[in-house]
Amino acid sequence: MPRGGRPFPGRSRAGGPPAIGAEHDDRLVTDERGLAELIERLAAEPVYALDTEFHRERTYYPKLALVQLAWPRREEPDGGAGGVEVALLDPLAVDVRPLGELLVGPAMVVIHAAAQDLEVLEVATGAVPACLFDTQIAAGFLGLGLPSLSELHERELGTSIPKGDRLTDWLRRPLSTQQLAYAASDVADLPRLHERLTAQLEAKSRLGWAEAECEIMRRRVRTLRDPAQAWTRIREVRQLRGRSVGVAQEVAAWRERRAAALDLPTRHVLPDLTVAAVSQRVPTTEAELRKVRGLEERYLRGDAGTSLLEAVQRGAEAPVPAAPVAARTDVPRELRAALNLLTGWVAQRARDLEIDASLLATRTDLEELLRGVEGARLASGWRADLVGAQIGDLVAGRAALAFDGRGGLVLEERSRHPLGP
Repeated sequence: MPRGGRPFPGRSRAGGPPAIGAEHDDRLVTDERGLAELIERLAAEPVYALDTEFHRERTYYPKLALVQLAWPRREEPDGGAGGVEVALLDPLAVDVRPLGELLVGPAMVVIHAAAQDLEVLEVATGAVPACLFDTQIAAGFLGLGLPSLSELHERELGTSIPKGDRLTDWLRRPLSTQQLAYAASDVADLPRLHERLTAQLEAKSRLGWAEAECEIMRRRVRTLRDPAQAWTRIREVRQLRGRSVGVAQEVAAWRERRAAALDLPTRHVLPDLTVAAVSQRVPTTEAELRKVRGLEERYLRGDAGTSLLEAVQRGAEAPVPAAPVAARTDVPRELRAALNLLTGWVAQRARDLEIDASLLATRTDLEELLRGVEGARLASGWRADLVGAQIGDLVAGRAALAFDGRGGLVLEERSRHPLGP
């Protein structure tokens, strides 16, 4: 067992998990009883940290390979306290769906760079945390950029974490001691990072900003892409015209649904170029289908050829949709010259405020504000206070943007005293 470690509740020392780390108690959970005890234990915690290891190269849905959980160690009977407990949950050995009941509980779940973890959790458990704290987002509100976990460890804790092999196979069993140690290190210090970042955010009166951004991240999770919109993500389709566009819409939707049903990457069902080629040729028979360039026999196995032809027919008979085009800004002509200056000013403002620029305002945010889009991020809340209102003054002619003589930009009250004739 690790230093100071104890067997996980309900597990004997003889049958206990291997020692994974030296600075914290680690347990490897591989059965239903261990999972139930882990959930019961964490249900009493107000805060716990989570990380996942997964693969998605050969599947449509991300394949969960390991779940890492960490929480502060409770005070010992002899008065000792401190440290952290870590549990590594093996989803290849035990069904992790009961973990969803824990995720939707009242506890704060701490994750670093949570976007992909949330998608994986939603697929595997049917749930995402009801309350999320993303340490990467939190760091962005403290002038730390959007750091990797290792960078955040070094900056905030003065420690380093083991470098993992990005090509390691997390689905292979048994997991090596090195893999388990690396997985544990990814989550073991997250509770401490949460405490430090929360204290710093509170000191700057920015905790609410970070929590609001984490909630946006939490609500953004989507496990299923809309098959009807799959065609808009295929670059080659943009060159098509007429009924070929409708065929591309149906064929791409067919590919998306089939990939999801077979749990295969979409490229394994039909490559993008082949979607475009089929849509351009509009085959009506299997003989014509097999003449399409790039349509190899492996893509037509089983009922694939028949169902693909049905999709082609549906698309050919449907009204022609508008071809997907690159998004247009439609910023009023008289304001387009201001856009680049505003982008530079916002970047400078973010540096001065010690906030990551992408969290303060993106170029899209600026465009939406200038276009008057309803619900624009810069039109309300803390972003409006920091930049939105000033931009409104600039557009209305109440303020002017000028160089400050030191290479920077300053937004100042307009003098209405033009220079020159």
